[in-house]
Amino acid sequence: MRAAQRYVRQLPDDILLQDVIPNRPRPIRIMSHHIFRICDAFLNSTINGKDYAVGDANQLPEEGTCMKGSEIADFGESVIKRLEAWWGGLQDKTLSVEIPTYYGPQPLHVVFERSTWHSAQHARQLIHVLERNGIKPNQPLTADDLAGLPLPERLFE
Repeated sequence: MRAAQRYVRQLPDDILLQDVIPNRPRPIRIMSHHIFRICDAFLNSTINGKDYAVGDANQLPEEGTCMKGSEIADFGESVIKRLEAWWGGLQDKTLSVEIPTYYGPQPLHVVFERSTWHSAQHARQLIHVLERNGIKPNQPLTADDLAGLPLPERLFE
């Protein structure tokens, strides 16, 4: 998520309404917000004991918010701080407890891993967006950064 913050801060505000890719009507702004919303939804279900529901990670930003890259990065910062507080206060870091999800009961570590690689995949896509717009990404993700994550091979699948 720190990498995604760096990339979102590099995005010129005038391209945030462009689609990430031509064949899918999803603005860069929405996907950028979604990167952090994935973890926010995970934390909401974990901390608040709510079911991890199908649409949780896809909630759109509130009207008039996250209109600039800096605002999306600030939202990301609030999520990262919640994640760090949750992890710091966690007694059992094996994450073996099961939580209810829209795809059935799952061990917490499985949902956490899914949230991690899902955000990482979108961060990879932000690198593509930056490069497509002639912007060199600030500290691109490396193979070492992504090692062990079950990422799709292709950038857009």
